[in-house]
Amino acid sequence: MSSVAFESQRAALADVVAIPVTPFAADGSVDQDAHRALLRRLLDGGVRTLTPNGNTGEFYALAPQERQLVTESTLDEAGARASILVGVGHDIATAVASARHAREHGAHMVMVHQPVHPYVSQAGWVDYHRAIAASVPDLGVVPYIRNAQLPGARLAELADACPNVIGVKYAVPDAAKFAAFARDAGLDRFVWVAGLAEPYAPSYFSAGATGFTSGLVNVSPAVSLHMIEALRSGDYPAAMKVWEQIRRFEELRAANGSADNVTVVKEALASLGLCRGDVRPPSRRLPEERRAEVAAIAAGWSL
Repeated sequence: MSSVAFESQRAALADVVAIPVTPFAADGSVDQDAHRALLRRLLDGGVRTLTPNGNTGEFYALAPQERQLVTESTLDEAGARASILVGVGHDIATAVASARHAREHGAHMVMVHQPVHPYVSQAGWVDYHRAIAASVPDLGVVPYIRNAQLPGARLAELADACPNVIGVKYAVPDAAKFAAFARDAGLDRFVWVAGLAEPYAPSYFSAGATGFTSGLVNVSPAVSLHMIEALRSGDYPAAMKVWEQIRRFEELRAANGSADNVTVVKEALASLGLCRGDVRPPSRRLPEERRAEVAAIAAGWSL
């Protein structure tokens, strides 16, 4: 199967790849009404690629049935308005079942979360992704790479075996390493998505990325879309103006090993009255003084 067969999926990755939050109700369950309302807000704001069950969606805190619910709701709500890249992971059997579930409900792509097993060999990384990609040969597959030790040649090896591996969410915080990895794997062979969102997007675009993931987009679709428009036109000064605008928000998310990555986004949404700020352990709500700061930033984006 050639890359031409995945042309629309590749185009969808070269964009703002939104990672929607999973809002919770007062009783701790997934708030389906709020979830759909937030999805509609993203779609109405111009977002065309959504990743249900991403890390900003608290993938690892959701039960299997909840992950299925989030997938189905996203596909149903988006319809033909967006491309859906469903996050899958955990053990191989679970990831394969999730990928097949996504396919059955109309998804065209899956993102494979970085394996969290404490012992990951390079050859084993290939085996893991190969098993998942081979189970859904008609879906585009996007590995989520956070492993700085993985060489680009291993990705090329995976794609040799599974031509449906069409893109990469690269989330190693090192722009020089990204540039080398992409060229070792095949710069033009894959769609490169800057997996560390807006703060890294300008440097990663300069090295070959054509899309970036975003959690901030939940709060302000316009801000994220302004950045990608600037990057697509090669206007790095304009992109860096957006970077300066979002810097403090993203610093709060990244502090203490990204402890509040999801929390800050949900707090901003809560300050706008769009969902509750609740997160599940091991995440935790922000202290009061931080909540006020996040609310002030969100209000300042003229939503």
